[in-house]
Amino acid sequence: MELPEWVDIVKTARFKELPPNDPDWYYIRAASIARKIYLRQGIGIGGFQTIYGGRQRNGSRPPHFCKSSGAISRNILQELQKMGIIDVDPKG
Repeated sequence: MELPEWVDIVKTARFKELPPNDPDWYYIRAASIARKIYLRQGIGIGGFQTIYGGRQRNGSRPPHFCKSSGAISRNILQELQKMGIIDVDPKG
């Protein structure tokens, strides 16, 4: 699996304040996505955005749910498809 050049500076969601501290976070996320596809077939980018989403801190206002980055999930799915771990659903 090839790492993109932006892997060390990207935030994983818009509600995050900093990028991940773990240097292997991309591989861990890829393994997690592969496992979730195995357990629940037919899941797409929007499903992964919801799974890896979280609460946005708004100071004194109440927190609200925000989705995670779709580009990271999309890139990992494309890499897993290149490796032959997952296949595209013919139904769409």
